[in-house]
Amino acid sequence: MFELAIMGMWLGLVVIGYFCGRAAEAKHYRSIHSREKAWLHLPSTSLKTLLDPARPVERSELVYGNVVVSIDYFKQAVAGLRSFIGGAVKSHETLIDRARREAVLRLKESCPGAHEIVNLRLEAMSISGKTPGSVTSVEVLAYGTAIYFAK
Repeated sequence: MFELAIMGMWLGLVVIGYFCGRAAEAKHYRSIHSREKAWLHLPSTSLKTLLDPARPVERSELVYGNVVVSIDYFKQAVAGLRSFIGGAVKSHETLIDRARREAVLRLKESCPGAHEIVNLRLEAMSISGKTPGSVTSVEVLAYGTAIYFAK
């Protein structure tokens, strides 16, 4: 009887985690979409060359942005089941997508007045505790060179 109550509480937390996690993820994606539209004027590329090499460069600087995004309980439960059964963990794809896009947005926000960002690189690190039941997170660091053209 006690085990049934524990199982019911676990299922309840998973269901609550599903709805709350979806709402938080949808809110974050709305924020990302609106901020990406606002920063469309600042191109970023992984190329090492300038997009417009004919323009004289006034200065350049290293810029970066990083973010840590945590997984919700539902996705953690699904990932646990997937690791038990085997196969790709698709529930983590949106987590990594949001982290990458947010890190690039934070990078762009750190260099107002820049004309372009070249040599953009992304580094992703998984953060998980060694103890059972610890929360899994992913950290993404975006860095590149901000180019400021002469006027």
